[in-house]
Amino acid sequence: MRLPSSYLPGKSRSAVRFAIIGTTGMFVQTWFFMAALYLMNQPAKGALLYYVAFTAGYILEMIPNYFLSNWYTFGTKPSKKNASGFLLARAINMGIQLGLLPLMISWLSHWRDDYISFVVIFIGGCINYLVCLLFFKKPKETE
Repeated sequence: MRLPSSYLPGKSRSAVRFAIIGTTGMFVQTWFFMAALYLMNQPAKGALLYYVAFTAGYILEMIPNYFLSNWYTFGTKPSKKNASGFLLARAINMGIQLGLLPLMISWLSHWRDDYISFVVIFIGGCINYLVCLLFFKKPKETE
């Protein structure tokens, strides 16, 4: 059985698959973010609390994302090169997300916390895809 994304052209296919994996990761990260805030029994207004919960969700989501990015999104195998590239892309992504988080909290203070995290993760994810393209490349096929 072919997956629906397999009918797309090659360049579009990896973007759609990245979006599928990224959306799943976004929900895992946001769920953990909100659960951590709830379990800490604090109103989600302390900056340190936001960072701790957001970072924990990010790390939890990152591990399966690496393997799914290899196998499903880019059709590659895990390697030292793409692992280091993935970690670099995720470090850039994390910096972007942690930089955007306080800005979005102040700009969108009338929004729910989970909606703000979706916006931050979406923006970081788009940039993350572009960086990942540099490191996840299939080996050239020999003729």
